Amino acid sequence: MTSKIHPSVGGTLEDFLEEQGEREEVYGAAIKRVLAWEIENARKQRAVSKSEMASRMKTSRTQVKRILDPRNVAVSLDTLDRAARSVGKKLKIELVDA
Repeated sequence: MTSKIHPSVGGTLEDFLEEQGEREEVYGAAIKRVLAWEIENARKQRAVSKSEMASRMKTSRTQVKRILDPRNVAVSLDTLDRAARSVGKKLKIELVDA
């Protein structure tokens, strides 16, 4: 009796996500999670409260909570840049070959 091996077995996660048509969505969510984590870590290291961060960004504390929420991917690049700068960081974006 021979068993069938699923075509994804032995492949990469990237291949699997591509097969499922979810690669770009997953990558976008992963990027936002990393950015939110890095901004939150910088905020804590510099002892900047969420209220102070909101003040520096000229926005509300509620908006800061959205920015720091790793599941919320609906945040503009401008907002992420202002958030990064409010905690002494700079957002850097670059294009690389796929």
